Amino acid sequence: QVQLVESGGGLVQAGGSLRLSCAASGSIASLNSMNWYRQAPGKQRELVAAITRSGSTTYADSVKGRFTISKDNAKNTAYLQMNSLKPEDTAVYYCNALAWPVNYWGQGTQVTVSS
Repeated sequence: QVQLVESGGGLVQAGGSLRLSCAASGSIASLNSMNWYRQAPGKQRELVAAITRSGSTTYADSVKGRFTISKDNAKNTAYLQMNSLKPEDTAVYYCNALAWPVNYWGQGTQVTVSS
């Protein structure tokens, strides 16, 4: 069982930056991947960024070049650095950990970008 706790959300102006953190209750080194999803009001949850056990990363087209996912195995924490934020980035951001075939989810953190 892995418990995930997100932090770092908040209100920021367009063009600003935020860094989200996802602290895991156990070791993340052996997990298949750590991922960030987001869900805007009235929209489906979407994958924003993913980082595999080996450190390979993937991003949604909408955030490429602006967001960076990383992890610190020693701290059992994953991060999402978000730069050049846009109003359309406004959503609840969820941390996800995949330990195949089980998915673990955090409670989510609100990110609001004002224009």
